[in-house]
Amino acid sequence: MQEQLTNINVDPLTIAVAVGLLVIFIAVLLVMLVLRRTGQGDDRLKEQLAVLVENQTKMQGAFELLQTNAQTGNSDLKRNLEERLDAFGKRMGDSLGETREKTHENLKSLGERLAVIDRAQKNIEALGHEVSGLQSILSNKQSRGAFGEMRMQDMVEDSLPPGAYEFQKSLSNAKRVDCLIHLPNGAEGIAVDAKFPLESWRNLQDAPDDVFRKQAAAALRTDIKKHIKDIAAKYLLPGETTDTALLFLPSEAIYADLHAHFPELIQLAFTTKVMIVSPTTFMATLLTISSLMKDARMREQAHLIQREVGLMMKDVQLLEDRATKLDRHFKLTEKDISDLLTSTSRIGKRAGKISDVDVEPQSLEADAKPPMVLVKGKPS
Repeated sequence: MQEQLTNINVDPLTIAVAVGLLVIFIAVLLVMLVLRRTGQGDDRLKEQLAVLVENQTKMQGAFELLQTNAQTGNSDLKRNLEERLDAFGKRMGDSLGETREKTHENLKSLGERLAVIDRAQKNIEALGHEVSGLQSILSNKQSRGAFGEMRMQDMVEDSLPPGAYEFQKSLSNAKRVDCLIHLPNGAEGIAVDAKFPLESWRNLQDAPDDVFRKQAAAALRTDIKKHIKDIAAKYLLPGETTDTALLFLPSEAIYADLHAHFPELIQLAFTTKVMIVSPTTFMATLLTISSLMKDARMREQAHLIQREVGLMMKDVQLLEDRATKLDRHFKLTEKDISDLLTSTSRIGKRAGKISDVDVEPQSLEADAKPPMVLVKGKPS
């Protein structure tokens, strides 16, 4: 750009002046040629020629002045353009630098967000695998039963102390219950069954139309009735289990669906003393049983508590006796100190009396009499 500006040294005005001088010069040449051919030395033509020469001289001076001014203007224009180009280049550089920094920050932020998205995608993929595994578990009847039993076992182990329950306990009638909860004080145990017919409920949820839905509902009703009656027949044993058994449902949705659409099954369960519990109600039952066990343990240890309280009362009585003796010793000590103060007071008085005694000097004579002792100004 600067090299191109350096090559531009002539403006349109300069070109016009140059063309004018060229025309005058050509006219002068033509006049001279005409004079030479005609041979005439007319003074008028000479004057015109002189005027033309003078005008050419003036035009040449003006052309030189214009050329000088044009060169000066071109230099100023060139300098201004260079300054503006430098400023524009600086602004462009600063703008590019800022744009580069912002682009770098945006790319860095984009990279961090892509990393977060990548981690989230991995978590979603892992969750998808887990859901697929759960679906594969729930698609198998035996797996669904094992899933309900495992969830029931986890809740029991988290709520009750060891030894308060047994899993897969064989009863006296050779039936095996999923869980038997032992109550305190030798009471009968509570039987818990976790084999709810999930297959029938699943068929009801997957029914494509009303016809299949009615058939699935009838099958579910039949299966639940049979299961409730089986629990009552197998797990309600007088003297061994309580008169109420628990039917554990692994899902709150199933529990709510039964209460909403199958109230006759809930009524049948109450009648046969089989309580249908969801994870929430089962947890509340377990916490209540745990509180009862704690109270029973407290009652079992009541005699130990009473013995310790008796020993503590003896210690309190002994402490009171020793405090009484100490008070008596304090009183004797106080009397001894009072007697001691009385004696010291008497000694002080006698010392005062002794200090008031004046003794006269003895006589130097051989037959001098014993010295006279004056007590309070009187001879003694």
